[in-house]
Amino acid sequence: MKKILFLIVFVVLVTSCKKKELPVVFKKYNETSEIEAQQNHKINRMRFKLIQSKYLDMNEVFKPFENDLAYFSEEDYNKLKPLLIEQDIPSIQKSVTEGKLTYEKIALFYLYRIRKFESNNDLALHSIIALNPNIIAEAKEKDKNRPDNIINTLYGLPILLKDNIDTKEMPTTAGAYALKDNKNTEDAFIVTKLKEHGALILGKANLSEWAYYFCSDCPVGYSAIGGQTLNPYGRKIFETGGSSSGSGVDVAANYAVVAVGTETSGSILSPSSQNSVVGLKPTVGLLSRTGIVPISSTLDTPGPMTKNVIDNAIFLAAMTGEDVKDSATKGHNQQINYLEGLNSATLRGKRFGVIKQLLNDSIYKVTINKLKNAGAEIVEFDPPQVELNGFLTLLNIDMKNDLPNYLKNYADKNVSIKSVQDVININLLDSLNRAPYGQQLFDGIVLDTTSTKTFNTVKEQLHANGVKYFKTPMDEYNLDAILSINNYYAGYAAVAKYPCLTVPMGYKKTGEPISLTFISQPFQEQKLLQLGYAFEKLTKVRKLPENYK
Repeated sequence: MKKILFLIVFVVLVTSCKKKELPVVFKKYNETSEIEAQQNHKINRMRFKLIQSKYLDMNEVFKPFENDLAYFSEEDYNKLKPLLIEQDIPSIQKSVTEGKLTYEKIALFYLYRIRKFESNNDLALHSIIALNPNIIAEAKEKDKNRPDNIINTLYGLPILLKDNIDTKEMPTTAGAYALKDNKNTEDAFIVTKLKEHGALILGKANLSEWAYYFCSDCPVGYSAIGGQTLNPYGRKIFETGGSSSGSGVDVAANYAVVAVGTETSGSILSPSSQNSVVGLKPTVGLLSRTGIVPISSTLDTPGPMTKNVIDNAIFLAAMTGEDVKDSATKGHNQQINYLEGLNSATLRGKRFGVIKQLLNDSIYKVTINKLKNAGAEIVEFDPPQVELNGFLTLLNIDMKNDLPNYLKNYADKNVSIKSVQDVININLLDSLNRAPYGQQLFDGIVLDTTSTKTFNTVKEQLHANGVKYFKTPMDEYNLDAILSINNYYAGYAAVAKYPCLTVPMGYKKTGEPISLTFISQPFQEQKLLQLGYAFEKLTKVRKLPENYK
């Protein structure tokens, strides 16, 4: 009995004697000279008007974790780095089963890492909008109830959501001032599915405001709520891609295990490519859109953004399921093991379509030769000449109808806006802060008077043209996939509703990432993941951003 009492007293003393870390303070700074210098950037969209958010106080975001982080030191952080940085899900879970990690430590690690970089004004990426105040308690609960078979699961792992996806724990703003009070929502369908698989929602990622269908030719990755997201491979040098900018940046910088993005046209492919991460834009209808702030019910889809293909497969499986509130998912309730066949996946004998004009890109050309040497069959072709006339009309009319539907059925009842026009009006009350780059696309939505009959015709023609663009060569040459670069041809894939997987391909001489994008026919995600995995295994090019190691 005396021994037990002694041990208890000893543990208490050791715990209480652990050095308490000084609080970290996020400080605003004068960015005038920085903005002036940015006006010399060769890309117009990179000539920022501001970088820091006018509305977000990261001190408040981190307030719930002050006590927990006070006893998590730089030494603790450095001990965990080899177990978490750039590690895939199975490796992290293996460390948990071996007792090297706990879910509480994992959560603390990512909170510490985000704070470490985001509180440094020379390194901050402005890629986080909110953090789950209950994450530590939830992680402890996961530790307490950990099941046996966790290796290929998201159980207990912290993930980030693009901030247009509803969650109970945090506001869902779409980066917009007009949705700053959108606090009391239910979980989006995919969030419910992720939680059923044991995932922990760490927080919300910054994004291009209103998923980049708001202002015209404005910086990607900017939102009024989150500020200007920056690319870790070149802060203020390279674009982040959009609209899932924060999701791509956060995964690249290892701010979470994985992140969810959404895409209408290129919004997963672009930031994944620009930040050297693996991004999957699924077939429209594979994943539910319920509880996600929309642009287009015709084209929108969420999708996984990860550091590697195996994580992408695990993540995708955890989000799938038929949603009775989203007719696009009707009949797609089968649970597919996307890990199946990955280890045995090969490029040998696979037939890939290569668009001739892309061979002007030297990295793409070298990559195609690598595929040939690995036994793949390459077919060069010129794509069919088809137009995407009416694309903006499709987005305009869908958003004019879909946004009010979201606001009525899924937003916090205290949110006063009911329409696109309401958003325009509320921004005009303080446009310098709420819409510094204008709101031209929202103005266009209001002015678009396309009839229902014409809209349906436009939609049908766009879909037919998108399918023709890819299916014609796929059928003619019996292709497994067409190979693209980054988000090139994303518009055609969007209207065709074809899935795309982008995987890091290399880095330009400037250090800017570039990716190879596999495009296949509807509901062939498993094939895409197998091809992507075989390619990733062959090339192994992804590397950590230099200043975020």
